Amino acid sequence: MKTPRIYKNLTFISVFSILLLSLLSFKAADKTIVVSKDGKGNFTTIQQAVDAAENGSLTRTKIIIKSGVYKEKIIIPETKGAIILEGENPQNTIITYDDFASKKNAEGKDIGTTGSSTIFIYSNDFTAKNITFENSSGRVGQAVTILTSGDRIIFENCRFLGNQDTVYLKGAQDSPDKTKPSRNYFKNCYIEGTTDYIFGAGTAVFENCTIYSKETASYVTAASTPQENEFGFVFINSKITGNAKEHSVYLGRPWRPFAKTVFIDCEISSTIKPEGWHNWNKPDAEKTTFYAEFNSKGSGAGISTRVPWSHQLTKEEKKKYTLQNILGGKDHWNLKKSPK
Repeated sequence: MKTPRIYKNLTFISVFSILLLSLLSFKAADKTIVVSKDGKGNFTTIQQAVDAAENGSLTRTKIIIKSGVYKEKIIIPETKGAIILEGENPQNTIITYDDFASKKNAEGKDIGTTGSSTIFIYSNDFTAKNITFENSSGRVGQAVTILTSGDRIIFENCRFLGNQDTVYLKGAQDSPDKTKPSRNYFKNCYIEGTTDYIFGAGTAVFENCTIYSKETASYVTAASTPQENEFGFVFINSKITGNAKEHSVYLGRPWRPFAKTVFIDCEISSTIKPEGWHNWNKPDAEKTTFYAEFNSKGSGAGISTRVPWSHQLTKEEKKKYTLQNILGGKDHWNLKKSPK
């Protein structure tokens, strides 16, 4: 018996649909670029690989970085599509540079705090894994290791080495659209520094991280959270430790008056001062900042000795500090569904 024409057409359509879906899946697959100092990859520098990524591409570019020390200053432009930098191991995949704020540019002017960064991340949907980022200039004042102003940024199993101003979550401060979100997620990371070594206007969650205050450290955070943002910096299940002197470091001070910083289920060492927080000699900021803790543990967790204008979250208040509430935003960014 002959196959009716309608079934032949349906069969053709089904085959065509499968083929089309296959092509679309192939199109959506990562474009992979390999960087290796020995010349066995596609490029020998990371910036070359970043430059090779398509502007505005819907396909994510995965840049595999082979072991080595890469001394280069890297810019991830706003025009780039999704990029992932993936090292082999944070102990032996190292991106480093040695700029600092008072260093002179070609015109004889200071490059400034912003200009000192080792890596600038202006694009959205950037991810880094298994990499050490370093500013190796030493203790010479402000010297940024990473600067982010893009949105939906993830760091996993990374190390951030520096002194003053190590991690600059700049946010949309210089953007024409001041309401542009700049959300950052740090998981299983190590961050070290001395003064204000996590600072800026971005929103960020630090989960299962080690926050290490080096000798001569003074302040861990200096948030400049915009007034309209409900969340600033949130540390969850992290260790606040270091080799700074006992009771010598504050958890934070307000760079801007509406700074928001919260520590939840964190282990806090005796490096932290009993009072916990500083007002940066701005008494009015005590009325506008939101500094809080929930279930702090360790020798630096003295709840009863904290400044009276800080907060201890209730169990009910703590419930809103979920990844989805903090980072989800209007586009419902779901970290659990973020590509690996």
